[in-house]
Amino acid sequence: MLPPASLHLVQTHQAAAALLSPPRLRILELLASPDSAAGLARRLSLPRQQVNYHLRELEREGFVELFEERRKGNCIERIVRAKARSYLLSPAVLGPLSANPEEVADKLSAAYLLAQSARTIRDLSILSARAQKQNKRIATMTLQVDVRFASAAHRHAFAEELTASIANLVTRYHDEHAEGGRNFRFLIGAHPALGRIEESEPQNLTLE
Repeated sequence: MLPPASLHLVQTHQAAAALLSPPRLRILELLASPDSAAGLARRLSLPRQQVNYHLRELEREGFVELFEERRKGNCIERIVRAKARSYLLSPAVLGPLSANPEEVADKLSAAYLLAQSARTIRDLSILSARAQKQNKRIATMTLQVDVRFASAAHRHAFAEELTASIANLVTRYHDEHAEGGRNFRFLIGAHPALGRIEESEPQNLTLE
């Protein structure tokens, strides 16, 4: 059997609803190592019937898969595992309520960067589903780097030079009329880097 996938994209309301409950999230966390309903019930101190119910829902939406079956006396015990090591909710789950960068007036705001990032996740989730059906890979590129600026003036100067460099590259390589060419969307954003991940409960935010 192949190892679990590195990432599972959640793209439907039903799948998101099945996933987003504390017991099921905990079950998926524990199923990084294969286990049975009985084993999970002992580890979680929950009734086995309740664990079985959660497992059925997770398996129905494709979060859990059968790993093996073991005979115990006259019974067959199902050993299951999580299908992926991590999970990501696509903004498509929210339908028309998902973030739309065209509706954010301030192009220098955190709201605009979040909306553009959400669109990237949505687009990649759609492209990934199409590529998977065709047994293909998506041509992507990713650059991530941390830069420590001595001052706000240095940060602004860096942004101006970066903009000029990108504009030069676009002028050199963009060919509107190239036969057989394909458009690629580049998103370049920056935000203050986090230190250690906050332990506090995340709060809901409304961004202008």
